[in-house]
Amino acid sequence: MAHSQQEMAPHPLLATAYPTPLVARLAIAFAVLVIKWDMNRRTRGQLARLDAHLLRDIGLERHTARAEAARPFWR
Repeated sequence: MAHSQQEMAPHPLLATAYPTPLVARLAIAFAVLVIKWDMNRRTRGQLARLDAHLLRDIGLERHTARAEAARPFWR
């Protein structure tokens, strides 16, 4: 049974007929990088504030947690 082109065409909002422009890809990559850096900064700050018993719960020594918390946000 043959289908017409009308029946097989994807929904116009779902069609990806055009590739994403380079500027848009770069902007998205930059936004993802900034979000990752912010997450690193926040989670390392939270790690630095954990009590000794909480560090034991997650299996970290105090010196290991301090070393991780001291790392720059971009690493």
